[in-house]
Amino acid sequence: MSSSVASYPSSSRAWLEQLVSFNTVSSNSNLALIDYIEAALADLANTPGQPITTERIPNDDGSKTNLLVRIGPDVEGGVVLSGHTDVVPVEGQQWSSDPFTVVEREGRLYGRGTTDMKGFIASCLANVPHWRQLPLKRPLLLALSYDEEIGCVGAPRMIERLATRSDRPAVAIIGEPTMLQAINRQKGITDLMTRITGLEAHSSQIPDGVSAIHVAGKLISKIDAIMEELSGGDAVNPAYNVPYSTLHVGTIKGGTAVNIMAGHCSFEWEIRDLPEYGFDTVFERFQHYAAALEAELRERAPSVSIDTSPVVETVPGLNSLDDAPALKFLLPMLDNRTTGAVAFATEAGQFQRAGFSAVICGPGDIAVAHKPDEYLDIAQLDKADALMQKIGDAMTRD
Repeated sequence: MSSSVASYPSSSRAWLEQLVSFNTVSSNSNLALIDYIEAALADLANTPGQPITTERIPNDDGSKTNLLVRIGPDVEGGVVLSGHTDVVPVEGQQWSSDPFTVVEREGRLYGRGTTDMKGFIASCLANVPHWRQLPLKRPLLLALSYDEEIGCVGAPRMIERLATRSDRPAVAIIGEPTMLQAINRQKGITDLMTRITGLEAHSSQIPDGVSAIHVAGKLISKIDAIMEELSGGDAVNPAYNVPYSTLHVGTIKGGTAVNIMAGHCSFEWEIRDLPEYGFDTVFERFQHYAAALEAELRERAPSVSIDTSPVVETVPGLNSLDDAPALKFLLPMLDNRTTGAVAFATEAGQFQRAGFSAVICGPGDIAVAHKPDEYLDIAQLDKADALMQKIGDAMTRD
């Protein structure tokens, strides 16, 4: 990977090779990657064509940043193409090749982030020179975020800035891997931490204490029961492959020794809610049970407590109507003109919450994301390039 930009990468493949070479696992900074992109765009901006502007929206300590790029006139009504620059870790995974070097095998490009979602960003950047030569009447904007993989943390402040700019777009396309199908429904997700304070006692004297681990066991059983209720009730949507809101406990910690009733226990869990049903409706079922259990236990030990709080801000779901502006804009350009729903979280709901018409559509298969030997089919990258050209052409029309 070069530390300077000699020339603008000439293709989406070349861009993908550069982007993947930056290790932007969420625990790392993305500044080197943003520096590279900005430098390449600055070099390109010195050649004849539509203007290019960039704006950084950093995190609080400046260690990471979002990047907004505009190609074309400073007017409202354009389209924003949104992608996250961070990727998930590779530790503990068995890769057949260096995950941060793109390797081609049998029509596939292997590397961390090829599908999720540097392939989409590469296609956008590769098409900037083409867009600059068009008589654009409305701008194309690139919205590159940080920390999507740890809870869509970076995008909200970028979206807030985008909503106040003079070039506020009309449509947002979030390029998560959907095999280039338009996705207009997405579950919301909330990551929660429940902390239980019990009362330590010798395990031979059970009546003298309250085991925080045992309390956690009851709460986890209730979480499972709530999901079972939801799976068989009216709050289902067959558009999703899992057609109900789901609850899942991912980690649990507690206790000090086998012969001590645990004084503390905590577990991290999530709710992936159907957007039309909502997080609050699901969470209230758990809270009602937890409050009743806490009150019962405090009759024995007043110091017992059950506290639940979000780990990060809730990522809202996307629930877009079939006649939404984003869909009306994008569907005619696609080979597959059906819509769909996904259970994984994206930044689309954050765009919709801010008043933008949003749709999810990008190259690659979510089934290979986050796994060892993640790959992007070259055919998918080629189709993304064709879509980018159509999007650019649409910006030349009134």
